[in-house]
Amino acid sequence: MADDTRFSPTTESAATTTPPGSRFPLLPGVRSRMIATSRLAQHIYESGQPDAEPLVLIHGNASSARFYEELMASLPQYYIVAPDLRGYGATESRTVDATRGLRDFSDDLHALIEALRLARFHLLGWSLGGNIAMHYLLDHPERVRTLTLQAPGSPYGFGCTHGPDGQPNYDDFAGSGAGLISPDLRTHYEAKDTTADSPFSPRSALRTLYVKPGFQYAPEREDILVEQMLLMTIGDNYYPGDSVPSPNWPFRSPGVYGANNALSPKYLNQSGLADLERKPPILWIRGADDQVVSDASLADPGNLGKLGVIPGWPGDEVYPSQPMLAQLRAVLDRYAAQGGLYREEVIAACGHSPVIEHPDEFRALLTAFLRAAPADTAAPTQPPAEPSTPAVATPSSDETPHRKRGLLDFLRCPR
Repeated sequence: MADDTRFSPTTESAATTTPPGSRFPLLPGVRSRMIATSRLAQHIYESGQPDAEPLVLIHGNASSARFYEELMASLPQYYIVAPDLRGYGATESRTVDATRGLRDFSDDLHALIEALRLARFHLLGWSLGGNIAMHYLLDHPERVRTLTLQAPGSPYGFGCTHGPDGQPNYDDFAGSGAGLISPDLRTHYEAKDTTADSPFSPRSALRTLYVKPGFQYAPEREDILVEQMLLMTIGDNYYPGDSVPSPNWPFRSPGVYGANNALSPKYLNQSGLADLERKPPILWIRGADDQVVSDASLADPGNLGKLGVIPGWPGDEVYPSQPMLAQLRAVLDRYAAQGGLYREEVIAACGHSPVIEHPDEFRALLTAFLRAAPADTAAPTQPPAEPSTPAVATPSSDETPHRKRGLLDFLRCPR
């Protein structure tokens, strides 16, 4: 299958104030451009001034970096870069080699960081983006000043493991990877379904899985996010990826392409985070009512089998629910025991999207954490090249980063 280059720099309109593929203008202070890195044509959102403290945001699965737009507009004191991942949003679609785990995404991010000439930066990842951020930290610990994880997945991937140390349920990792994705979901993406008429439509998922059910989006913001979800490239090489038959329940094992397979524990194990010599402080923010990443996830086949949604469940002895939170906490506890610092923050009445559901609380936690970070003594950021499209005017602000509390005070949490 040929890689998709429909959003290359040569096809972007130099006069538009909206991102490629969108019909909605950006919020004031947020701008959009394409960058040709050494690996692919990558679309990024930016806000703030390039000589400000840099913060890089990595989005999750079935979304785009525009999910961060409101956060970006609210933090003009930072230089924020939020790339669309390969195959998502307006970035070029290139096949993900899942046998490398999430390293394709980590390598793409590093190529972008090099193109922007960022020496060191704060890094924030959400869901899949949290795992990508952890992978980047494993690959390039010297570049990361702080790591913020918003509703990240387990360091042992998604599906087919048990126990806090991520032991596999089967040798072929059945029940992880692209086989988890319903064919009905793919059908609605391919049909560009913008309605909420089916539980498998992007809009329905946005309302029931991405947030705590009952959360109300502003109507235009919901339309913007649905539009971005539908920009994702669909296919066996992309989303949902390929899968293979298995003799083990639920009878599908991961293939070798796409982000969903890259998240399979067959290819992904990030427990080495605890063993890094260079350990930036970590802030973990999650919603108390997250239905996607939890110890009883509504996307985990072990839990769905127990609930009777997937028939034939072989029982807790063979395929228990994956303890995603316990697995991440165990790795972070080892991270702390070996000299690192981390803090877990749980936001009440919140699902998988704290930055959207509780933006003020999320922003307060994030900015307090960033302000508490030790001063960076690395070489200063070099301004990136001028954008290829006109920048949207950035509102002026007299606010500058300051430190109200020391890092140890911020990260101290009761046990």
